[in-house]
Amino acid sequence: MHMKENYMICNCKQVSYYDVENALHQMETFDDVVKNFEGVQKITHCSTGCGKCHDKIMDAISEIMMA
Repeated sequence: MHMKENYMICNCKQVSYYDVENALHQMETFDDVVKNFEGVQKITHCSTGCGKCHDKIMDAISEIMMA
């Protein structure tokens, strides 16, 4: 089911690709990347430390949504 190998995206909060994928599947809607980012962030706390992972999180969300 997973498209990619699991890897750490957010080192500050220890959030992996699979954590992002699991958070997305907890949401009711799956249609807006920005809204989904906010939801993933609430669930995983990713991109709330240094913020360097923001673009990587957005890329992962986009990839997962397109699968």
